[in-house]
Amino acid sequence: MRGEQVGAVLDDAVSSGHLAGVAASAWTRSGLLYEGAAGTTATGNAMALDSMVWIASMTKAVTAVAVMQLIERGTLRLDQRAGELVPYLEAVLVLAGFDEDGTARLRSPTRPVTLLHLLTHTSGFGYSSTDESLARHASTIPDAPPGSQASFERPLIFDPGDGWAYGIGLDWAGRVVEAASGQRLDAYFTEHIFEPLGMIDTTFLPSPEQAPRLTGMHQRTDGRLVASPPESPTEVPEMLSGGGGLYSTVIDYARFTRMVLGRGELDGRRVLSPSSVELMARDHLDGQEPRGWTSTNALATNDVDLLVGQHPGWGLSFLRNSIATEEGRSAGSLFWGGLANTYYWIDLDAGVTGVFATQVLPFYDAQALGVFSAFERSVYAAAPSARAPKYRQFDILWAWTQPHCSRRSGAGAA
Repeated sequence: MRGEQVGAVLDDAVSSGHLAGVAASAWTRSGLLYEGAAGTTATGNAMALDSMVWIASMTKAVTAVAVMQLIERGTLRLDQRAGELVPYLEAVLVLAGFDEDGTARLRSPTRPVTLLHLLTHTSGFGYSSTDESLARHASTIPDAPPGSQASFERPLIFDPGDGWAYGIGLDWAGRVVEAASGQRLDAYFTEHIFEPLGMIDTTFLPSPEQAPRLTGMHQRTDGRLVASPPESPTEVPEMLSGGGGLYSTVIDYARFTRMVLGRGELDGRRVLSPSSVELMARDHLDGQEPRGWTSTNALATNDVDLLVGQHPGWGLSFLRNSIATEEGRSAGSLFWGGLANTYYWIDLDAGVTGVFATQVLPFYDAQALGVFSAFERSVYAAAPSARAPKYRQFDILWAWTQPHCSRRSGAGAA
């Protein structure tokens, strides 16, 4: 009966036309609460629990776990200069502005980029789709082949530690993992995270056997959902994107979030120590606040205002809400998503986690967020063991679905 309440949210989202297809999974520490899917994919197939979706920036948490594993082994340190292992990070420059003729002014940073900077988006790296100066800079230099390291070799927009900007720091953290471990990122993830957790469908490069389960994408254009066929990589790129390159299913990614909910352990397999999970869940911004971005690419994302009415924090790859939400999420819970409107949360206090997947662009889609909010609310209502926290008016997803969210552009490779 509890699962029926949750499933009705997905069915209603499809029948109302808000989404074409959606899949979701929700768990408490006691066990499964709900797994289900509704609607169809962009290929015309039924959306299913094992539908392969591009999870984009949900990759970032996996990369952060890899970093923490290497810290536990004494191979890395959070305060380590990232340039000791990845030469570009030692040579990276700060974009200081533009001359009258449009030439970029670049200077050396006042301090080095550290691993902590990369994991918390305080390195100065951004996205050209979320920062106007980076978009302008990108237009003045030759295009680099997609997937090449050169395509990630962009300047900083402030000195490391002097601000917060959502960006490609976790991509470079993935490069650090490769240098420290001696393994390509896909091989490291498989050996140390995916195989121990039983994540059989999470990959940078879907196999021929997995390809038929790829969903394709819907683009919301003038309120309509326009389908496009799947576009997955056909060969391993030069630089695997630790910030956004993975494909997965809601079943697989829920195994990852359940591991974090289990403080590093799932089904008797430990991949992180409890103290590492605690460190990842802590706010590391020291008074700074992540406030989102203004889009420079309307096809990719809408403008983003994060946690309006709160004083949000950022853990090691996670956004943290500072107060309990109306949906039921405890203060200090972990949350993030991916560009195609995939989302997850991990409530360590109440012992609840959920994964939600559709494939709709642009990011920060009001209708997708509204369904996700309703899904989360139904999960807490159906989980009697979850502590019902007090909340204030301005919770995370209520704010995300309000009219103040401008559509005039789009942003961020979430």
